[in-house]
Amino acid sequence: MDKRAFALVEIMVIVAIIALLAAIIVPNFLNSKLASNTETAKANILSLSKACETYSTVNNGAYPDTVAKLATFMGVAKSYCANETGGVISIQGYNYKCSLGSGGYTLEASPVKAGITGAAAYTVTTGGALKSS
Repeated sequence: MDKRAFALVEIMVIVAIIALLAAIIVPNFLNSKLASNTETAKANILSLSKACETYSTVNNGAYPDTVAKLATFMGVAKSYCANETGGVISIQGYNYKCSLGSGGYTLEASPVKAGITGAAAYTVTTGGALKSS
């Protein structure tokens, strides 16, 4: 028997070890993407809320009633708010919906596919209180 070659059993053990490592690592990568999408949505919705509150402070208590007005305090608002009446835009696994009025606002971020593209839905209303569901 040639001692320089691998035996079939040795090769099978190596393949089994690689399969075991892959079974451990792949789910962790998938979970990290889910967590990343969720935290990004949370940060985005809070940033939109802070822009609305800043607008209100500068404008004597009146909130932005159009996306264009909100965009003066947060340039990327147009990327997340389709329109002021609740149109939906999908970005990075989340659907964003903005309902704006001079008396207040409601901002929502919900996963496109719950449990796959995001873990939780978030809502922020006038005053900036974040609620998750």
